[in-house]
Amino acid sequence: MNDALIPERWSRLAEGADHVDARTGQGTVSVLELAAGILSYRPAWMDVLWRMRGWLVRGLGLGRQEVHVLRFTAETLPVKPGVSLGFFEVVDSDGKTFWIVEGRESHLEAILAVFAEPMPGKPGVSRFRVVTVVRYRSRIGPIYFNIIKPFHHLVVKFSMRDALGTGRPQL
Repeated sequence: MNDALIPERWSRLAEGADHVDARTGQGTVSVLELAAGILSYRPAWMDVLWRMRGWLVRGLGLGRQEVHVLRFTAETLPVKPGVSLGFFEVVDSDGKTFWIVEGRESHLEAILAVFAEPMPGKPGVSRFRVVTVVRYRSRIGPIYFNIIKPFHHLVVKFSMRDALGTGRPQL
């Protein structure tokens, strides 16, 4: 993987984006194990964040938005384009090197992508990149996202660390 946030083949995902971030790490899991682990990560402190998010969306006039508790394994994680999983819908996946989903709400749309590449000289170890792409859909979008952005980074960092086991994402 080069140093670009998104592999060249998928650069179109970031076109017109208002925010793009990526976190990398190494591990012996598969791309689907990592994606399933990230989506299924739900320690008690995240429940507090979800409650705070509920207050925020109501305060911004976005109504009451349901929070989906997702529990997946590599075997149960949807990979077929168009399949819905909570807030997200599968965009594309080959089940081995990439898995991409997109979610849309009235104020923003977000893409979550997980990319894997074998590590040269390290059999069974992959370098992973977890990418988030955000596009604002209304004037509320940047307000909402800039409030939650620090928490987004924590959630991605710790969910990725947990899913990789002993692997640690780079800062």
